[in-house]
Amino acid sequence: MPSYAAPVKDMQFLLHEVLKISEADIPGYVDLDASFTGAVLDEAAKVAEDILTPLNAPGDREGCRLENGVVRTPEGFKAAFDTLREGGWMALDAPEEFGGQGLPYLMHTAVNETFVSANMAFNMYQGLTHGAVSAILAHGTDDQKARWLPKMVSCEWTGTMNLTEPHCGTDLGMMRTKADPQADGSYKITGQKIFISAGDHDLAENIVHLVLAKAPGGGEGTKGISLFIVPKVMVNEDGSLGARNAVSVGKIEEKMGIHANATCVMNYDGATGWLLGDLHKGMRAMFTMMNEARLGVGLQGYAVAEAAYQNALAYAKDRLQGRAVTGAENPNGPADPLIVHPDIRRNLMEQKSFVEGARAFTFWGATLIDRHMRNHDAAADGLIGLLTPVIKGFQTDKGFDMAVQAQQVFGGHGYIEEWGMSQFARDARIAMIYEGANGVQALDLVGRKLASDGGKHVMAFFDLVKAEIKAHEGDARMKGLVEPLKVASKQLQAAGMYFMGQMKTPNAALAGSNDFMHMMGHVCLGLMWVRMAAAAYAALDVGATDRAFYEAKIATGRFYMARQLPACGMHLARIETGAETVMALAADAF
Repeated sequence: MPSYAAPVKDMQFLLHEVLKISEADIPGYVDLDASFTGAVLDEAAKVAEDILTPLNAPGDREGCRLENGVVRTPEGFKAAFDTLREGGWMALDAPEEFGGQGLPYLMHTAVNETFVSANMAFNMYQGLTHGAVSAILAHGTDDQKARWLPKMVSCEWTGTMNLTEPHCGTDLGMMRTKADPQADGSYKITGQKIFISAGDHDLAENIVHLVLAKAPGGGEGTKGISLFIVPKVMVNEDGSLGARNAVSVGKIEEKMGIHANATCVMNYDGATGWLLGDLHKGMRAMFTMMNEARLGVGLQGYAVAEAAYQNALAYAKDRLQGRAVTGAENPNGPADPLIVHPDIRRNLMEQKSFVEGARAFTFWGATLIDRHMRNHDAAADGLIGLLTPVIKGFQTDKGFDMAVQAQQVFGGHGYIEEWGMSQFARDARIAMIYEGANGVQALDLVGRKLASDGGKHVMAFFDLVKAEIKAHEGDARMKGLVEPLKVASKQLQAAGMYFMGQMKTPNAALAGSNDFMHMMGHVCLGLMWVRMAAAAYAALDVGATDRAFYEAKIATGRFYMARQLPACGMHLARIETGAETVMALAADAF
């Protein structure tokens, strides 16, 4: 069975030596000293390692089942869910007025990583609730917040998001679910939603569905969509649970992975719901939840890869196969361990450099969210808006690749279920699809985010990269990290300029959108590696006792800059070919 150990030391390095959070001018950050964050992360690690990890493989094998209209989760999930709820883990960053602990979103992000790595399917039950809470906080009335949030923050009730229908996924304007207004101010919701993660389960007393539907008078397309709060069980005026609402589970989908999370077909047969936010402005309200979910999915991309990498590394050190080409390194054994072979080292270094870079990128993104939410910083909001499709799209594409590479280290054993590597690859695959397939993320980045607010956010990003490069140009030790970032940044800017020159031929830009998303992802991780290497050198300069840790950081960063960042040149070359070869075949010629 696969194992997992939470990378607390690496997280602490990012929080306090790279991001230097306790020095930041963000309300609440001053309290996040190393002893406090270390205590939180150490306790989260115990939960992840001792409770969630042992349930991961059995949960994958058992899956969920539908019995008499109720979804039953795998054995042990209910007890584990109760433990997390009682420990307050699901309410770390929720407002104290609703029963949360009021910590910054950054702490939720760090803890969430350990839970995802340990058991991605399990964590989705509370992860989706977190997004629903955020949507109600942002768009609900005072009465709605008082009615729904305390129980959702505690996870006595969980939450979902209901967008997709059998005939409409990304194109939500085709939605058919209807909302009929009632005399008492409520609505009757009728329609079917599919692919609803955690749509039903036996972990909580109630499930609060956030459902997109069309109310009268909204017109065609997405402009006519509104968002509604639709509980599984009605809530009485005194807060107690009442009768079952007219919402039911049609079936549980049979999926490639995340078997232990119930992906449901939900039927709404005149279910009672209440408008959340403004009428016919449902997309704006839902995007509060979707944008948070996209960041969480980007985290899933590298968090699953982290768990897969840990197991691949352990196997590479233990498995004896062949001899090192430079001479036996295990002369007393029948063969040398896999890790002596250059191609295995390449494989492991690609995994390690991606995971650690992506963690830094995601944590930095979480600080931007905190800066926006706690400082009302519009620039931070614009920057994280630009970076969200990159965090989601690039990190899940690469996270899946890394899970497959980890599987490859095991050779034939990686293809055998008992080793558990198959589950990492199967679970990681969904992250490239849900919360907006990665092709859509790329289109959003190139088609909307680059030009947002006159392009000022992408220009701010380039200025930030330039400033980081300039800050280290005088340090000869940093040349092998700074120079590749400078080259890649210029290539990314060249791709942006190419798009600007193709305003009359939009296919040329959109044909290169996936390449641009990956270019930007590489530049972002390159930026993170420059920051991490600089922090590592700073620690060494003052006589850090754990020299091996910091020297490994620098070596890993140099690998990324030398072996991964040059992919930007390939992506630029592909972008500059335009759309001609992409669109050359007529549809009926395929």
